[in-house]
Parts: sequence; structure tokens; C-alpha cells
Amino acid sequence: MEFLTEYGMFLAKLGTISALLVLIVGSVIVIIMRGKGEHEHLHVKNINDKYDTMSFMLNSQVLNKKDFKKYLKHHKQEQKVSEKQTSDAKKKTFVLEFKGDIKATSVSSLREEITAILTIADKKDEVVVILESGGGTVHGYGLGASQLRRIRDKDITLTVAVDKVAASGGYMMACVANKIIAAPFAILGSIGVLAQIPNFHRLLKKMDIDFEQITAGDYKRTLTLFGENTDKDREKFKEELEDTHHLFKEFVKDNRAQVDIDKIATGEHWYGKRALDLKLVDELVTSDDYLTDAAKESDVFEIKYERKKPVTEKLFSFGANLLASIDGR
Repeated sequence: MEFLTEYGMFLAKLGTISALLVLIVGSVIVIIMRGKGEHEHLHVKNINDKYDTMSFMLNSQVLNKKDFKKYLKHHKQEQKVSEKQTSDAKKKTFVLEFKGDIKATSVSSLREEITAILTIADKKDEVVVILESGGGTVHGYGLGASQLRRIRDKDITLTVAVDKVAASGGYMMACVANKIIAAPFAILGSIGVLAQIPNFHRLLKKMDIDFEQITAGDYKRTLTLFGENTDKDREKFKEELEDTHHLFKEFVKDNRAQVDIDKIATGEHWYGKRALDLKLVDELVTSDDYLTDAAKESDVFEIKYERKKPVTEKLFSFGANLLASIDGR
């Protein structure tokens, strides 16, 4: 009897898996027949409209009828004046948001957003990047800084706003800007280089496990996870870190000549007020206040690039999760 029960469970699982595979294959065929479709989208939001709506809703609740009518009349007059200005004559402010992780993966979206902006922006316009990052890989944030440099190379004003943190690689990106603004307690700086790596050589040796690594070239590999590290390896690794730090210092100095690079390139970080004293930032103001003021004189647009997962990717992900749940019963 127990054998029949287990056999029935096996057939049930097999039937479920077969049905799932048929569903996935069928869906893939339908998708291929219909074409790949659009998986990328550029979102554009008018911040002026957002502020107007917020103001309208709040005034409608706090003002009496007489004062609210006055507000509406004044608001209509302001709209007429604004409409008389041609879109070509009025300044445009483009707002981007960058939240960086260790690998600076958001750079892939940032590059698309900047490319889109550069197709229409001109020298009277401004790009504001609200940046938040504690740093990460040199090559990842180096590419991020290069993307921001594209804006300045077109003679378009670039402002970086730091509300929370722009340290290490985050500051590498921020220093490219024409102007850096920060909240009073935002963290900035940390112009230094860090590398840390565990080593399991003694553990492997204790367990009688051999590890072999063959390289061509004296410094193809210095410190290693599993091999025995020597003083020569450590010295070379430290030399490489020092060279990277030197390049980092040069980059900051080239972009912000006003800083005392020897004073700030110690790996330390500072809060907004101290960062202002050290000329790491130009003004203490939150991004909210900065954009509110900008909306009084320009059209402010929030730009966000989003890549949607293809349906096939979602289906396979769903299938994999379902199979895992079935197998784990």
C-alpha cells in the first residue's frame, strides 16, 4: 500500500512537471511568433505638474472659499504667463536618481538616461543627479563618472545632490559636477582604496587538501584565497592599491581644483558642514529645496530608464521556482 501511495505521488509530480514544461514551451513559441516586443521604457515625469497638484490640493483644504478663489485666479494668471514662454526659450532641468551598489549596476540605466537627455538638451539647460552611494568597484564607478562627464563635455550644467552619502566611488562620480550640493548631515569623502580578502590556506592544509595554482607572469596573481600568500605577494598588492589611490587623487584634483587633495585624500569621510569647510561640496541644501526653487524658473523633468524583464525570462524564472517548490515538498 505504501508503494502505491509513493508511486501515485511520483506520477502526480511527473504530470505537474510535464504540464509546466508544455506551458513554458507553448508560451515561448507564442512569444517568438509575436516578436520580442519592447522591454525597455523611458519614464518622463513633469515635476512642475506634481508641485502644482500638491499646492492645489493643499490650498483647497486649508483656504476658505474666498481666499481659494483668489488663489485660483492668481494661479491662472501665472499659467498664462508661463504659456507665453516658448518651450525653446525656457530652461529645462532634468533630474536623474542614482543609487549605487558595490558593482555600480545602476550605471547601465544611467548611461541610457544621459543619452536620452543629450538628444534634446542644450547649454541653457541643467542636469541634476540625486546620488546615493557608499562606493564599490573602481571600474564600475569609473564608468559612472565617465557617463556624467558626457554632460559636462556638452557644456551643460551638471549638479550632483547628495542627501545621504557619496563616499569613495560615490564621490568619484560626484566630483565631476559643476556644483555639488549636500544635506547638512550627508556623508562625503572617503577618498581612499580598500581591499580585503580571506585566506583558507591553513584550513585546507589542516584538512590535507592540496591547492594548485599555475600562472604565467610574475604578477598574474598576487594574493589568493586558497594558496599560501607571501610577503612579496602582499607588497605587490599594496603597490597596486597605492597606484589606484594615486589615480583617484589625481581624478578628484582634476575635477575640483579648489580642494587640498593631501588633506582630504586620507580615506576619511565628513558630514555636510565639515565637507563644505573642506570644499568637498559647494552648498548645503537638500535636493527637495533645490528642485522646488528650480521649478520656479524652469521646466523640471524626472527621467528614469527602466528595462522590463522579457516574458520568457519571467516564465523561466517562474518555472524554476515552481520546480524547486515541488522538489522541496
